[in-house]
Amino acid sequence: MSVLAPYACDPTRSRGRQHAESPPTGRNQFQRDRDRIIHSNAFRLLEYKTQVFINHEGDLFRTRLTHSIEVAQIARSLARNLGLHEDLTEAISLAHDLGHTPFGHAGQDELNACMRELTPQAGGFEHNLQSLRVVDELEERYAAFNGLNLCFETREGILKHCSVKHARLLGDVGERFLKRAQPSLEAQIANLADEIAYNNHDIDDGLRSGLITVEQLQTLEIFASHRAQVERLYPQLEKRRLVAEIIRAMINTLVIDLTETTLANIRRHGPASVDEVRAAPPLAAFSDAMRAQADALKAFLLENLYRHYRVMRMTTKARAIVRDLFRAFLQEPRLLADEYRRSDDTAQARAIADYIAGMTDRYAIREHGHLFRMD
Repeated sequence: MSVLAPYACDPTRSRGRQHAESPPTGRNQFQRDRDRIIHSNAFRLLEYKTQVFINHEGDLFRTRLTHSIEVAQIARSLARNLGLHEDLTEAISLAHDLGHTPFGHAGQDELNACMRELTPQAGGFEHNLQSLRVVDELEERYAAFNGLNLCFETREGILKHCSVKHARLLGDVGERFLKRAQPSLEAQIANLADEIAYNNHDIDDGLRSGLITVEQLQTLEIFASHRAQVERLYPQLEKRRLVAEIIRAMINTLVIDLTETTLANIRRHGPASVDEVRAAPPLAAFSDAMRAQADALKAFLLENLYRHYRVMRMTTKARAIVRDLFRAFLQEPRLLADEYRRSDDTAQARAIADYIAGMTDRYAIREHGHLFRMD
């Protein structure tokens, strides 16, 4: 660990945990959080949850687990560049998708629709809130408390966005949404590392799947400029390695731009503590030019990959599975194991959402088959 900047989170000055515990031996508080996340059930289940492509569609496509590891690697490099706490940044990165449903955003969107249409009194579903719910309540590993009992700073970073209505119910971790304050720089960096990771690995997976082409990507400035750079150095490079080198160069450029722009913002606002970071405008950012290029890439992926007809066909099937499961369990809770049955209707709907959100892709497909197939 390099020397911490004065605006970094310090584990010796943490705002603490929801349940008091003896301090760890041989590691700091944020390392303890990182270790608890890695050993959680929810983290292991990410191996079989969709990023873009359903888990069984190919062995080399990213899953939520490999995505989270890539986010953590990028975020930790950024934290080191900026004098931030690397263990905290890594913990936030590894936990940010713990609440994600099977089938990626399609599963989340359908579960949210089911909750709002069929049980409006229970509220909707949002995977970011669910990630906090996982670490605060749903994990069952410790005798003294539910959840993982993580530090405030880790929980703050996991909760990236939140409505005012929900913020009022979340206590200390929801306060910044009421005050319109910012999270720590570690949290801000983890959020942008997430964007760097998914934009670039979705290019790789999209090309590998054949749903997008190098020629299409050539219309994007960020891709075309890095392709030209790589081809100047390696004019005879075959396609697979060419793509890998382009993506590597793009990630490097984004990391450097984010580091330099963030440092410039820090110098401009001069925060001397993490509380001054929270009171300042967002400090972690890309330059305006790089932000425009990154946004163009996101728009391209949305139109050409995430809305490709083959992805949309699988998305439609996935949403049908989630809706069928939710309706079946809501209409007949006795289809559920005892641990997911509740006497109150609102609590029952939330328990069903917890159960479905915790499923892997293949488990959801299998559970759907058990309920709706006769063979």
